[in-house]
Amino acid sequence: MTQVVRSELILGGQKSGKSRRAETLAQLWLSEGPPRSALLIATAQPFDDEMRLRIERHRQDRLVRVPGMHTIEEPLALAETIRARSQPNTLIVVDCLTLWLTAHLMPPDSGFAYPSAAWQTLATDLCSAIAQARGPLLLVGNEIGLGVIPLGQEVRDFVDALGLLNQVVAATCERVTLMTAGLPLTLKGPA
Repeated sequence: MTQVVRSELILGGQKSGKSRRAETLAQLWLSEGPPRSALLIATAQPFDDEMRLRIERHRQDRLVRVPGMHTIEEPLALAETIRARSQPNTLIVVDCLTLWLTAHLMPPDSGFAYPSAAWQTLATDLCSAIAQARGPLLLVGNEIGLGVIPLGQEVRDFVDALGLLNQVVAATCERVTLMTAGLPLTLKGPA
């Protein structure tokens, strides 16, 4: 099993095993015993019935797989939450960067806010928080640029913005892992 490093970006498609890898690493971290702790920063927002059910299923799954990990929900103030919660003996899992970016670029009541200097400032602030984190940090995000070219400017703009976010976060993290079919491929850093 791979060891926990200072910071890791875990990318992959839907149901690729991204969250499971983060949970497995959190279990490994917690297995060292006290005073170690683990915290999940969940960025999903339950705007419809399907998403509410998905969030609840994830909560129940985590209770079984990583019973010692606490959860807080923070869809927007991610950098601030990392700064406030990061401690040397606390592993933080962020799940996921894609939903965090979505919350900023596609607020539910205002349509699509095109990528701008504002979201890039948020990305820079997030990278600063990652670099300054006092404890280990696992960041989960989607790699959605490998598929069909999306129809519509808004979707293409979002795919571009997420690709750029993934690039700057990957440059900041010690390790970058791509998940495919539940298998990790180390793209950067120690395997």
